[in-house]
Amino acid sequence: MTSSGAQLKILVCVKQVIDPETPLSAFKIDPGTKRVAPAAGVPPVVNGFDENAVEAALRLKDSVGAEVTVLSMSDSFAMDVMKKPLSMGADALVLAQDSQFRDLDPFASAYVLAAAIRKLDGFDLILCGRQASDWDNAQVPTGIAEMLGLPLVTVAQKLDLASGGIVVERALPDGYEVVEAPLPALVTVSNELGEPRYPTLRGIMAAGKKTPTTFSASDLEVDPARLAPRMHLLDLAVPPRDSKCEFISGENEADTGRQLALRLREAKLI
Repeated sequence: MTSSGAQLKILVCVKQVIDPETPLSAFKIDPGTKRVAPAAGVPPVVNGFDENAVEAALRLKDSVGAEVTVLSMSDSFAMDVMKKPLSMGADALVLAQDSQFRDLDPFASAYVLAAAIRKLDGFDLILCGRQASDWDNAQVPTGIAEMLGLPLVTVAQKLDLASGGIVVERALPDGYEVVEAPLPALVTVSNELGEPRYPTLRGIMAAGKKTPTTFSASDLEVDPARLAPRMHLLDLAVPPRDSKCEFISGENEADTGRQLALRLREAKLI
């Protein structure tokens, strides 16, 4: 799976997701289908952690030289959204797009993405976001690594090349640890890496001229039986909100503070 050329070849898996900044008032769930209804006027976005993974790939490209390919899978795409990694500096965009790829569970998603990676072939390093903001499962990268037989390093906050391998700082709750893995490998990237770069005007114009490579289910020779869900969603609902807002007033600031403290004590919050 390693590229034969001297230049590092990196593939970044990204996902198109519902904008996590969607106002709660616009967030609706269809109880019949157990699916989130797209909010009118709120376009999807590239998953934030995946943008961190794109940034990690571009930093390696800046430092050692690399060819960066972005891969995504869905039944439909908002092309202006999916071209954002190209406008950031990625070299190519590949879309696995088919009506059969709608609402796949993590197992099927990993299967399709692994099939696309095999078809593309020749990558030294595969990067993914640590998880997707829509379901937060963090299972797809693990599945891809297992299906491709690759070493896996998770929650990277820094990546550097070493002789024949990759050195990764893994973010931990109380610090970090440094691990090394041989290439080819798969690494998931966390937000501790830092903010992804903004697309430049030049990058946006260049991205507009690039045509993505598209693979259908038949192109990837996927087995339809393996797209059947292994996970079954029992229910999906917006958590009820019963919070109330109470304004505390007083004769002056000191009195208002005293009234607030008394009210919090009555509510047994202090």
